[in-house]
Amino acid sequence: MTAVLSLLARLDRALLLVLEVVCIALFAAMTAILTLNIVVRFFPVMSMHWFDEILEMLYGALIFYGAAAVWVAHGHFSVGDWLSKRLPGKRTRLVYRFLVETCSLVFIAVFFRYSLDLTLQTSEHTTAFAIPKAWLYACMPISGAIMLVYSLKNMVLELRAIVVGEGSPLAG
Repeated sequence: MTAVLSLLARLDRALLLVLEVVCIALFAAMTAILTLNIVVRFFPVMSMHWFDEILEMLYGALIFYGAAAVWVAHGHFSVGDWLSKRLPGKRTRLVYRFLVETCSLVFIAVFFRYSLDLTLQTSEHTTAFAIPKAWLYACMPISGAIMLVYSLKNMVLELRAIVVGEGSPLAG
C-alpha cells in the first residue's frame, strides 16, 4: 500500500510540474507577443493583425491549465476551509468537507461534459491563421478531466477520513 501511495504522490508531483511548466511557457509567450505588439507600434516593420487571436488562445489555456494546477495542489481558496474549522465535532467537519468535495465534483463533471461537447462539435477556424477552434477549446476538457480525477481522489480521501475517523488529509 505504501508503494502505491508513493507512486501516486510522485505522479501528482510530475503532473503538477508539467502544468506549472505549461503555464510558465504560456505566460512567457503572452509576454513576448504583447511586447512585440508594443514595439511594432513604434517601429512598424510588420503587421500584427493576428496578435489578438493568438493572445486569446494563450490566455484561455493559461487560465484553465493554471486552474488545474491549483486544483492538483489543492490550493484554491474555499469558504468551506474557513467554515469547516468552526463546525462542532470532528465528524461533522469531515462530513461537511465531503459535501463540499461532492459539490465540486458535480460542478467539474458538468463543466467537463459541456466543454468536451463544445470542443468536439465546433468546426470553426480562427480568422488570421485558420487554426481550428477546437484547439482553442481543448484546454477546457483537458483541464476539466484533470480536475475531475482530482475531485474524485479528494472525495475518496474525505470519505476514508470519515470512515476511519481521522482528520481530513486535505484540511489546511
